[in-house]
Amino acid sequence: MNENIPVVILCGGQGTRLREETEFKPKPLVKVGGRPILWHIMKIYSHYGFKRFILCLGYKGELIKEYFYHYQIMNSDVTITLGANGAYKVHNSYDECDWKITLCNTGDNAQKGARLKKIEKYIDADQFMVTYGDGVADIDIANLLDFHRRHGKIATVTGVRPKFLRFGELSIEEDQVTRFAEKPKYAGNYMNGGFFVFEKALFDYLEDQDDCDLETQALEEISRNGQLMVYKHDRFWACMDTIRDAEYLNMLWNNKQAEWNIWQAYF
Repeated sequence: MNENIPVVILCGGQGTRLREETEFKPKPLVKVGGRPILWHIMKIYSHYGFKRFILCLGYKGELIKEYFYHYQIMNSDVTITLGANGAYKVHNSYDECDWKITLCNTGDNAQKGARLKKIEKYIDADQFMVTYGDGVADIDIANLLDFHRRHGKIATVTGVRPKFLRFGELSIEEDQVTRFAEKPKYAGNYMNGGFFVFEKALFDYLEDQDDCDLETQALEEISRNGQLMVYKHDRFWACMDTIRDAEYLNMLWNNKQAEWNIWQAYF
């Protein structure tokens, strides 16, 4: 069942190329259309029935905790009774009321591999999903999971073709990744777009040390062992890496051209 498969979202980076926004908040809380990009990512997964989330927090992670702690009040009509026995009543429901979110402090300086190793104790399913806290796509998560289950290997990465190169390039033979190269010179190949599916065997490639990196260590080794496959996504994909990216995503949302909005709820 989809609801038993956790979705891990990497939310700990400092977002230095988006300093105009991230000086005061973590990148996953930078808004697109009035909601944090993190919310948009979670809506993509929940549309397909994946509603168990594990957030790996780091830089200004307390603000992400505050966002979800106050989510119900901030997104509903509320009647508040003041006084010693004060109470509040929420008048309306919202689509996210069945999300289960585990917020984990994984350190301000940890690399992504270390962050994943630190949340291993919360992974109670044979498979789990992982993505970055700044990328959106009109990706069919159910097809992604089915693809992963059919090939039977340790890891699946979603391959995309961005307009600008800033991401790990994939060398592919059929659907198997033969080489995972982080930020090489662009040659027109598929790039690492996140939206991973992993078997629990991934944790054998990780260490609980801050310098343990997911891409340049674990995924490169997994690909050398013939255990990394690519799910090719040729439709919309974008990430929020710079202020220009943020402006672009907001423009798409405001003009009702946000192709990642598969749940179709503009506000």
